[in-house]
Amino acid sequence: MGFDRRKFLGGSVVAGAGVVLGGPGAPTASAAPAGPGGAERRRDRYAFTVMGTTDLHGNVFNWDYATDAEFDDPDHNDVGLAKISTLVDDVRRARGRQNTLLIDAGDTIQGTQLAYYYAKVDPITGPRGPVHPMARAMNAIGYDAAALGNHEFNYGIPVLRKFEESCRFPLLGANALDARTLRPAFRPYVIKRLRTPRGRDVRVAVLGLTNPGIALWDKAHVQGKLTFPGLPEQAAKWVPRLRSMGADVVIVAAHSGASGTSSYGDQLPYVENAAALVAERVPGIDAILVGHAHVEIPERRVVNEATGREVVLSEPLKWGQRLTLFDVAVEWRRGRWEVDSVGARVLNSNTAREDPRITTLLRAEHRKVVAYVNQVIGKSKAEMSAQQAPVKDTPILDFIAYVQAEAVRKALAGSAHAALPVLSQASCFSRTAKVPAGDVSIRSMAALYPFDNTLQARVLTGKQLREYLEFSARYYVRTAPGGPVDPARITNADNTPDYNYDAVSGVAYEIDIAKPVGQRIGQLTFDGKPVADAARFVLAVNNYRASGGGGFPHVASAEQVWQTSEEIRNLIIAWVKASGVIDPAVFARVGWRLTRDGVPVF
Repeated sequence: MGFDRRKFLGGSVVAGAGVVLGGPGAPTASAAPAGPGGAERRRDRYAFTVMGTTDLHGNVFNWDYATDAEFDDPDHNDVGLAKISTLVDDVRRARGRQNTLLIDAGDTIQGTQLAYYYAKVDPITGPRGPVHPMARAMNAIGYDAAALGNHEFNYGIPVLRKFEESCRFPLLGANALDARTLRPAFRPYVIKRLRTPRGRDVRVAVLGLTNPGIALWDKAHVQGKLTFPGLPEQAAKWVPRLRSMGADVVIVAAHSGASGTSSYGDQLPYVENAAALVAERVPGIDAILVGHAHVEIPERRVVNEATGREVVLSEPLKWGQRLTLFDVAVEWRRGRWEVDSVGARVLNSNTAREDPRITTLLRAEHRKVVAYVNQVIGKSKAEMSAQQAPVKDTPILDFIAYVQAEAVRKALAGSAHAALPVLSQASCFSRTAKVPAGDVSIRSMAALYPFDNTLQARVLTGKQLREYLEFSARYYVRTAPGGPVDPARITNADNTPDYNYDAVSGVAYEIDIAKPVGQRIGQLTFDGKPVADAARFVLAVNNYRASGGGGFPHVASAEQVWQTSEEIRNLIIAWVKASGVIDPAVFARVGWRLTRDGVPVF
């Protein structure tokens, strides 16, 4: 597993016939102070733009496969590469294509049913497998490079390698190393040459960095094959090399947020969201395209602690909702190009129409996936909504937990752990998820469980379970007793996302949100009796949580007694197909509730 150094050490040239002086993105000549004898020296300047996307997550069309309708959200954002393509074309026309680059910061081949279909239903790895739609779209748009995201590894290395083969641009991962040789398993960087009218190429290096959490989240795929050291450490290794190789400008595409936080707990010694740390600690970087965190950062300036120079960070919003523009100006000084200024901003894709070139290219694939997700697989006796799932024990999360627990019980039948009670963890991934009354389709199950998580079974003691629940309950804002409660204002404390709040089915408990974090779980019972510290349970849990995602205590180090490579979404779909009917009366229970000083909040 490795890369061919000959393919990228020489870089590549973005050729152009030149542009009018003074036009957008054009080189200019500026007056410098007069030299000896009064002769005026002229300085060459050149401006170019690096465009960036991130966290595309399989979005080509402005389409929501879960609702079978055009995508919309409360902010009326649009999504997809077809819209990004139009924005990119606009920028290229304004700047001159030869004065632009286009890069991505990762998480490309997982997220929508379009992406899932070509990984699992009609896989690209098949004997006559199709070309991945994301590769076809990105090739057509003309990407210059893309960093690896953690979700690139969700379907295993063979799928990723097949995607890589299909791309006419390099996938970069300087900190994705072969576990045996500790050498890069993917290209670390690419150097692009921008040709100026005066014949002095500007060499722009793009360094790709991915997330160390891959070692945890996709352990089943990468253990013993790949290792993922920290971003600042690897950037410190590669940036000086790029400068010594003649790079005039260094751009980092980092699939790592800028907050400095981690969801690893004590599972890894590296920082998950390390982009700002890279900017602070590693000299020689001019700009960082940030990914992974799904937040919008039009422009953030971080001062490098060694040089005092500002590094410009930008993160465009996920799914193709935004396009980052890094506007870079360089000046010829002392026989080389030096960066004079960098600025960043984002464009909103809802201002653009879909590029018919991209929609036409992938119309057949889109229609095939729409037909697939609209297959009716069963019926539901009642509508189930996730709207109140963050604050109430709702049937829709009970349904997920029930299917998971049933799968674990069947798997453990006849084993040494068959007699242990099975509990089940579930999170609210989308507050808009809904299972309709009547016909149930694949797309409604996809909306209910949008992530490609797999299922595991881990053994916890009663004491560990209580600490697990206490950790989960940090999700709620501490709220004084008495008075009204606004459900919209009591969740997501300390920016904890909905998917990092776990409800556990199979036990009963109260969460007292008037108490401080760590003292909230009360009345914890199993079969009506208090849970003893020494009691033992099997917890049905998704692989993200089991591998340390979210930093929950105990579960990552707990004994694993079963696992499957089948996605939880598919377990749910198979259950509906086999049962034919979803009846909330079978599984819906109020097992947990929010209280304040013992008084129910709702």
